[in-house]
Amino acid sequence: MKITLLGTGDATGTPVIGCSCRTCMAAHEGGKSRRTRCAILVESDTGSVLIDTGPDLRWQMLKNDIGHVDGVIWTHGHYDHFAGFAEFHRVQYNVDVYGLKETLDYIMDYLQFLKPRMHYVSMYETFELIGLEFTLFKVLHPPAKNPVGVIIKDGNKKVVITGDTQREIPQKSMELIKEPDLLIADAIVPPSVEVKKHMNTVEALDLAKTIGAKEVVFTHLSHFFKPHEEAIKEYPLAYDGMVFEL
Repeated sequence: MKITLLGTGDATGTPVIGCSCRTCMAAHEGGKSRRTRCAILVESDTGSVLIDTGPDLRWQMLKNDIGHVDGVIWTHGHYDHFAGFAEFHRVQYNVDVYGLKETLDYIMDYLQFLKPRMHYVSMYETFELIGLEFTLFKVLHPPAKNPVGVIIKDGNKKVVITGDTQREIPQKSMELIKEPDLLIADAIVPPSVEVKKHMNTVEALDLAKTIGAKEVVFTHLSHFFKPHEEAIKEYPLAYDGMVFEL
C-alpha cells in the first residue's frame, strides 16, 4: 500500500490570496510551505483510489502523473474536499464514487453533469477496493452533516485518516482506530490559534497517543504555522507530495 498526500492545506491553501505573512511569502517561493487543498492518493498493486478531491486536483494529478483512478471516496460535503472532482470532465467518465448517501447526494447536486457511478456506503461498513479494505468512521466537524474518517487495511497494516474533525471523536470510532501503523490527522493550527471545527496540534498529538499510533503526520494545515522548515522542528507536519509505503 502506498499513500501520497497530494494536498495538505486547509480550505484557503497556502499562500492565502492577499496575505503577506512569512509563511505565505515562503509559499510564493515554492517548497514545502506551499500547500494545495486536500486530496490523498491510495495505491495498491491493482489500482488507485482518491480520498477527497480538493479544488487543486487538476494540478495535483498532472504533477504526480496520475492519469486514471479506480474510485473516489468523499469524507464530507465541504467545497475544499470535493470541488476538484469537476476536473474529471471529458477526462475519465463514469468514475466510481463512494461515501455516505447524504454526502454523495449533496455533492452530486453540484457536480451532477459528471454522472459518476454512485456507491452508497454505511458508517462502519467495511468495503473492498483495489484489494484493500476501507471503513468509514464517524467524526465531529460541525456544521458538516455526518463527516467521516477513513480506515485502510492491507493485511496487517492499518492507516487511519481522521478527515476534518474535532478532538471529541465518538467512542465507537475510537475503538476502531486503535493502534494504526500510520495516523494522518487533521491539525489545522498550532495551539496559539483558537479553532473550533478542527483539531489543533496539541489535540492531534493527544489523539495519536490515545490510540497508540506508531507514526503520525499532520495535514489540513493553515498558514498560521511558521514556514515549513521551521515548523517541522516542533510538529510532524505533512507536505504536498509526501509518500508513505506500508
